[in-house]
Amino acid sequence: MKTYELKGTLRSEYGKKAAKALRKQDLVPCNLYGQGKNITFVVNQNDTRKMIYTPDTLIIALDIEGEKHMAVLKETQFHPITGNLLHADFLEVSEQKPVVVEIPIQLEGHAEGVKAGGKLSLEKRKLKVKGIYTNFPDRLVIDVTPLGLGKKMQVADLHYDNLELVNVKEQVVVQVKATRASAQAAQEA
Repeated sequence: MKTYELKGTLRSEYGKKAAKALRKQDLVPCNLYGQGKNITFVVNQNDTRKMIYTPDTLIIALDIEGEKHMAVLKETQFHPITGNLLHADFLEVSEQKPVVVEIPIQLEGHAEGVKAGGKLSLEKRKLKVKGIYTNFPDRLVIDVTPLGLGKKMQVADLHYDNLELVNVKEQVVVQVKATRASAQAAQEA
């Protein structure tokens, strides 16, 4: 899993008025939760763009005035008109305690059902995974080669080493849907 470095400064003032003043200076109020302590700090708005607008799930190496923390981005709030980041919450991670994050899915192979005229449909782009952060892959790879026409793969069908999938077991992840052309070809045969 990729790591992103982010520098922050501790906050001294709290409340709506203080947060509004920080945002005018192009700073984003943030919270770091976990490991028995909560830390409030600010980061530069421009430093957060590469962290937020990426398809990857990142481990964030926070440097808050020289104190190092490993964390994952848990929640963000955006301005409804400008789209600027208003607030971010981070969850500190450790090698002892498992954490839940969403990891993107990557499909591999050419499904048998697609060869027969069906259409491959990815129903979920990310899956929630529970585990130690050092075991997280960049992507959850799914081999779709054995999927036939009208067949589907559910969360219960997927297994990864040292990871637990948290999504509902019956939830469809990927399926091959029958198209009109494939249905006509089946009737004519």
